[in-house]
Amino acid sequence: MAQKRESGKLVAENRKARFNYAIEDKLEAGLVLTGSEVKSLRAGKANIGDAYASDEGGGALYLINAHIAEYAQSGRNTHEPTRPRKLLLHKRELDRLMGAIQRQGMTVVPLKLYFNARGIAKVQLGLGKGKKLHDKRETEKRRDWDRQKGRLMRDKG
Repeated sequence: MAQKRESGKLVAENRKARFNYAIEDKLEAGLVLTGSEVKSLRAGKANIGDAYASDEGGGALYLINAHIAEYAQSGRNTHEPTRPRKLLLHKRELDRLMGAIQRQGMTVVPLKLYFNARGIAKVQLGLGKGKKLHDKRETEKRRDWDRQKGRLMRDKG
């Protein structure tokens, strides 16, 4: 039996997702990966900034546009960096996500890519609606005001 680890290792985070989308729900999914992809993830060579999850017609969700760099020591048996990767979800979760995508026009975006406590690669997915430009501006104003308020409170005591 594999040894349990204290906590997981964060490989990649999509910080842009919370700015561009109003995230309403989060869930965890597994990934179907090759050996060289796992080695590359353990080295921290991944980017999920432009990634999203989509149905490719086979009744399953795939992680599209996630870039996992080629592993240098893998030789000829390497992987394609931006290939679609199948997401492992329970049937009930998959049906709920597919319904939200089709009926409500929502988007499934990856928020984090990490190794869990057992050392298995997982992706945290967020179900969200795209923000309009004025919503993004409001978020930016609120963030700036919170930053200024923190500075004022720190300086005044």
